[in-house]
Amino acid sequence: MKKRILILTASIGSGHIKAAEAVAGEIRRQAPEVELITVDFMSRETSFLHWLMKKAYLMMLALVPNLYDLCYKFSGGESGGNVAQGAFAHVMLPVLRRLLERYQPDLALCTHPFPEGCCSILKKEMAKRGEKLPLAVVMTDYSLHQIWLCPEVDAYFMATEAMKQELGRRGISAPVMEAVGIPVDTGLDSLPDRKTLREKLGLLELPTVLLMGGGLGLGGMDDTLEELESLPDRLQLLVIAGRNDKLKARIQDRAADSHHVIKVWGYTDEAHLLMKASDLLITKPGALTISEAFVLGLPMLLHDPIPGPETENAVYATRHGAAVWLHPGEHLAPAVAELLSGDLKAMGERGRACAHPGAAAEIAARVLKLLSEAR
Repeated sequence: MKKRILILTASIGSGHIKAAEAVAGEIRRQAPEVELITVDFMSRETSFLHWLMKKAYLMMLALVPNLYDLCYKFSGGESGGNVAQGAFAHVMLPVLRRLLERYQPDLALCTHPFPEGCCSILKKEMAKRGEKLPLAVVMTDYSLHQIWLCPEVDAYFMATEAMKQELGRRGISAPVMEAVGIPVDTGLDSLPDRKTLREKLGLLELPTVLLMGGGLGLGGMDDTLEELESLPDRLQLLVIAGRNDKLKARIQDRAADSHHVIKVWGYTDEAHLLMKASDLLITKPGALTISEAFVLGLPMLLHDPIPGPETENAVYATRHGAAVWLHPGEHLAPAVAELLSGDLKAMGERGRACAHPGAAAEIAARVLKLLSEAR
């Protein structure tokens, strides 16, 4: 009988989804006989209530980011974290019960803390009936937050050794606790060189800057492009607008009048190619984005982090010399000019020193071992 893994992720940004995809791809490669079911825990198809909660979260980020920051800090402490964790988990439990009944998995793998919290509670219930469900958790941040820390977890995979040590200091233990990095597509490490990719993508041999705002096209793209117009030297600006169709249309209109070469994409599967073809990345510091940039040796200019986790990501990347963090009040155009005239190669090498291109493969191998030991 085929063994089955239920991968529970969340479309709050694209990072949790991409991490799940990277690990799923490696599991398929290493054990094609294992059946994988991936569920977006916050999609409308999974639960209308979960989807509404996601919409409320995104609205809070857009309208009152300081309130989100307060919530993040409150839930970062042990008592606040346990309250938030328990509240979300109990609201979402009925959906997870339905998913487990439908799919009957032999192992659950979570790349977001909401389904993780639900699994933790249900594991206790199952244990009373003599049933088991191994639970593996892939943390998708560069800092440790209380909401990720649940009882009944069999395997924690985290980004850094410092996070693993912090788990120990907090008295958290699990049979498997490994600092393997954040999982990215294993194909990143074998992409063609920059010149080849530029030819393939029809790009010019100009200083090339990539602008990314995540799957939702966030991050003040219009203001960024307006500032870059002040730079006298001609640049090639590649813009990924994500699923923001209005933003894409505005940028296409701007491209006609710009003295730079501006090319724009919507949501695209070519993001990795565009990153490898670029000299500099301007982006919000999502954990998956900076992890991919590390692997590709792509220097970063980081701006407008979401309070909380993205701020911690920005701290990590800048502390290791792989990025420059543009703080409020600092002007973007001079920073871009300075970076392009500086030693980008050294920044890229410092990024590669932080990279974990094999994280997805390591996680997949350990999860499969956990699966084989489950029965």
